[in-house]
Amino acid sequence: MRFDYEDSTPLYLQVANQIEESILTEAFKENEQIPSTTEISKTFNMNPATVLKGMNLLVDKQLIEKKRGRGMFVTAGAREKVQAERKINFFQEKIQPVIREAQQLNVSKSELLLLIERGYQRGEN
Repeated sequence: MRFDYEDSTPLYLQVANQIEESILTEAFKENEQIPSTTEISKTFNMNPATVLKGMNLLVDKQLIEKKRGRGMFVTAGAREKVQAERKINFFQEKIQPVIREAQQLNVSKSELLLLIERGYQRGEN
């Protein structure tokens, strides 16, 4: 995990985002324990309340769960939930603006699909 103390994104959101990213990349697997609030706060010199606030966001999203006396664990299906949420965000933040721009430029759907296919081919090289 890496945190940017100069970033305008609040640290608790960075904590949540970093753990979520670790779930997506399977650095933290389903049913696996994640580092404790204390471990993260000591390792990164952060207020434990800040770390806990970030973790609680993930508890609310049902990506991690508290097991009394044992710690925090990644829930079953957490990776799929992260992927689903990110696909929705990807569509809203990236694809919809491309479609709007294409429509303004009178790029047809088939032309746009050809451009996307060309981009995929170039990306594979």
